[in-house]
Amino acid sequence: MSHQQPTYPPTSSTTSTSNHNHNHNHSHTTSNNNPIRQSIYPPTVSTSTSSSSSTLQTKSLLRARQYTHLQSQLAQLNAHLADTENLLAMTAVQAEYVRGVGGWWGGVYMASSKVLGEEVGRG
Repeated sequence: MSHQQPTYPPTSSTTSTSNHNHNHNHSHTTSNNNPIRQSIYPPTVSTSTSSSSSTLQTKSLLRARQYTHLQSQLAQLNAHLADTENLLAMTAVQAEYVRGVGGWWGGVYMASSKVLGEEVGRG
């Protein structure tokens, strides 16, 4: 199994499967229209042709991409927390209903026990 180094930035001939050779067991919900995640690895640049401005620009782009990804993860976390809050509120309401049904069935059980106890005493 060979592991390809991801390209930076992806070229137009690169497919979405070449950037990710492994499977994710989680999903990402992002607000942008590009479903392909960009590589977070810095580009491989030879030191003889790189300048400090291009290195700073690369670091700036990398940081901006990481902040964008963090922002999308925080938005997803916020949505999940809101869902959890709604589910907990619904569970609390349902717990009250279950408590009421349990009380009702307890009354039915006690009444039936009293009726059956009286019949056994007469029989």
